Amino acid sequence: MLSTLLILLDQRSPWGDSVRYPISYLTGVVHYLANLPGSVLSGLQSQARSRSELREDNERLQRQLLVLEQRSQRLAVLEAENVRLRELLNSSANLDARVLVAEIIGVEPDPNRHEIIINKGVGDGLFKGQAVLDAHGLIGQLVEVGPYTSRALLITDATHALSVKVNRSGVRSILAGTGHPDRLHLLYVPDSADIAEGDLLVSTGLGRRYPAGYPAATVTAITHEPGQPFVTVEARPAAWIDRASHVLLVEGRQGEIGESGSDVDGP
Repeated sequence: MLSTLLILLDQRSPWGDSVRYPISYLTGVVHYLANLPGSVLSGLQSQARSRSELREDNERLQRQLLVLEQRSQRLAVLEAENVRLRELLNSSANLDARVLVAEIIGVEPDPNRHEIIINKGVGDGLFKGQAVLDAHGLIGQLVEVGPYTSRALLITDATHALSVKVNRSGVRSILAGTGHPDRLHLLYVPDSADIAEGDLLVSTGLGRRYPAGYPAATVTAITHEPGQPFVTVEARPAAWIDRASHVLLVEGRQGEIGESGSDVDGP
């Protein structure tokens, strides 16, 4: 009966508004407390879902980063290779003879033999004794030519020698390998010869193994020994032998090469 009376009074008179307002403070707290468990549970589920999504996003981004890093490394390699190929092409543009670009695919494991293997052979027009160089100078010559691959003897090999001259003065000598990748030496240079450190040594073309005028080495040291008719001359190869990945093969006169790998004519 009291509830019914209060309902009727609330509907037919304004006194209920003055009572409902202060009571709403209490009912608001009750509503908040009643809704609190659901809100907390929903928040926890949202956070758990967000953490899971963040973890998945993080893993996905890490995978993408690895892929991008791999692509970046590959692009760096391709860029460096492109630079080397441009150097080779720029070098070949300055040559009078026709040239062929080949890739180094192998290196002789025997430390006493300085040889490389390239991915060109007889089918590409290669022949035994053909000159090999990079963008900076002479590397060596072909000593074995197969159907699809060929083997080149480097100028640093201890059995190799070629005829060179000092580009500045024209003094001729024999440039021989020492078995060391960064060191060559000249044979039988007279003590009075016009040669100095820093002189460029170029091929003479004698012996018809190497074309004339190609950079071969740079003089690095000259030792005069008292009472000796010859001086000791050391040189550094002009070619980047230990760093080259591609080489140029110069077309020239085809001929047989001696077992010593020398382009110097015998007595």
